[in-house]
Amino acid sequence: MADVMFAGIGGQGVLTAGKMLIQIAAEEGKNVCWTSEYSAEMRGGTALCRVVVEDGEETIGSPYPDRLDILCCMTESAYDAYGAQLRDGGLVVINTPLFGKRKYPDNVKVLGIDTQAVTESVGNERGANLVLLGAMAKGCDLIDVSNEELLLGCLNKKFKGNYECFKGGYDQAIEIK
Repeated sequence: MADVMFAGIGGQGVLTAGKMLIQIAAEEGKNVCWTSEYSAEMRGGTALCRVVVEDGEETIGSPYPDRLDILCCMTESAYDAYGAQLRDGGLVVINTPLFGKRKYPDNVKVLGIDTQAVTESVGNERGANLVLLGAMAKGCDLIDVSNEELLLGCLNKKFKGNYECFKGGYDQAIEIK
């Protein structure tokens, strides 16, 4: 169904965003797989996770897909490193303040979101990863965003403002041409 990567710098919550996605998808009855990679630095090094989501009747062949359906980037360097792995028709979600002006391939859809603006507006400065997850949800049908009870239960387990960050990302993401 979908091969997804969240990528950025250690400390930005990209691994947690992937874990939230697999929790939501699993609660919806889908098969999921999550793998992570990160450098030795506690903060500031490369961090990424791969998430594979399949319908409940399908099995996951490999947790390391050759091509990505969705790439969620907290930093421009993450896009530079992994953008070439996108399939035709793929989705890229970017944290716009950390990206310069650039041209994107015509064969992908690009959504942008100012994660900092959203986190500041909802009072959860540590929720940028969930803003990015919400923006991703807007660009695809991977998870059922109409199931507010499920989203609240999964996202607000550790902090009550997480759902608001997710919803802000979903509501405020814009397509970039």
